[in-house]
Amino acid sequence: MSERIIIFDTTLRDGEQSPGASMNTEEKIQIALALERLGVDVMEVGFAASSPGDFEAINKIAQIIKNSSVCSLARCVENDIIQAGKALEPAAKKRIHTFIATSPIHMEYKLKKTPAEVLATAVKNVKLAKSLCEDVEFSCEDALRSDINFLKEMADAVYEAGARTFNIPDTVGYRLPDEIYKVFKEISDYTKGRLIVSAHNHNDLGLATANTLAAIKGGARQIEVTLNGLGERAGNAALEEVVMALKVRADELGEFYTTINHKEIYPSSRLLSNIIGVNPQPNKAIVGKNAFSHESGIHQDGVLKHPETYEIMKASDIGLVQDNLVLGKHSGRAAFNDKLKALGFSLEAEELNRAFAEFKDLCDKKKEVFDDDLIAIVAADKIKIEEKFKLINLQVSDCSSALATAAVTMECDGETIREAAIGDGVIDAVFKVIDRASKVNGSLLDYKVDAVSKGKDALAQVSVKVSFEGQRAIIGHGLDLDTMKASAKAYLGALNSYISMNK
Repeated sequence: MSERIIIFDTTLRDGEQSPGASMNTEEKIQIALALERLGVDVMEVGFAASSPGDFEAINKIAQIIKNSSVCSLARCVENDIIQAGKALEPAAKKRIHTFIATSPIHMEYKLKKTPAEVLATAVKNVKLAKSLCEDVEFSCEDALRSDINFLKEMADAVYEAGARTFNIPDTVGYRLPDEIYKVFKEISDYTKGRLIVSAHNHNDLGLATANTLAAIKGGARQIEVTLNGLGERAGNAALEEVVMALKVRADELGEFYTTINHKEIYPSSRLLSNIIGVNPQPNKAIVGKNAFSHESGIHQDGVLKHPETYEIMKASDIGLVQDNLVLGKHSGRAAFNDKLKALGFSLEAEELNRAFAEFKDLCDKKKEVFDDDLIAIVAADKIKIEEKFKLINLQVSDCSSALATAAVTMECDGETIREAAIGDGVIDAVFKVIDRASKVNGSLLDYKVDAVSKGKDALAQVSVKVSFEGQRAIIGHGLDLDTMKASAKAYLGALNSYISMNK
């Protein structure tokens, strides 16, 4: 008989802790909506007590998401749990996820508490969480370096306090699959019928997916994962890898099922990549650029004769459309909308109108429009925030024997601003003139440009990381056929995000 595996996605919490992957509230909302379409059971969308920005994002997502449970992380600290409860108040379905370290090294050196004190702290705060939220999950931080008898004692205590999910994270990605299996088998057998045992594996040794599958075989019935394997250090277990492994290798793993809509995997992955400006490595399993590519002549011949000779799954299984049908300037709205649906996007009327206008404008400027162009257009539109500053015109000049210059026309609250600046290269001049026009000083920390599709007329997709007024880094994105204009849009995107987050 099939058993359900609960999918707990932490892209917006643990995933966002990946260097360079921070998102503003609007971007988080778009990822949350994608996760809901994907069919995740629980989405952990932030740490309410960590910052006003996290609290706001959790609260806004809680107002929008209806089908998935919305979750906030909280330490076993009274204020953390109270803030989580407040942020989650509007949610149709909600969960508080609270944690405390249980390994000897963490208890002695980080918490400076005895095991008895840690146990008492856990019980007290689980009870508080239960008073604010019916669904409570408890995690033993660094569980896989903890004494297993203490884990059992903790499981009993938090169950009595009201928790119904017991998470055993491999916080530092240390354990091997056979070790994971043994721990989960022992804990699952011990807690059977009382607690849902959850697995949360990090990828420090490249074993996160293998360890998660081992945990399932050992009795885990919830897995904590992220899109594209995003996460701290080497990342977390990748949602797409674990879910597709369960689907493809049911013969060995067993008849497990999830609520995931497999055809939303690739669109969700691409949306995340567009938002954070970080693509999975080309050879990344399932969603990497080369995942369904065959370079070897022998492989190509075999796939042409019968796809299953070298492919264990179809690209269409994850929502990847490979026909790459090219649309043109004579294509109508209906064909455009059908194409977007095939790519995994369902747009409201206003969104469709904006995307179609962008598409038509692009058709006038470039010879062929590809699937990746359409994905980039829609993703860019979805993550737009309120534009305090809007680019009207940009003019640049560079010469080996003269200074690079940039002149800009921008709009701010209905007023037109014109400025010019010189710089050490054109990009520097562009960013300096925006600083001068906006009167907000930014420091560029990172700059990246990618071609969206093939050809000399490919769209340029620019991502920047900027610190304004010495505060934390903000990411901005720009899309244009002209790389300089895309760069200006990216910098302005970061500036507008900074302003919206500091109102």
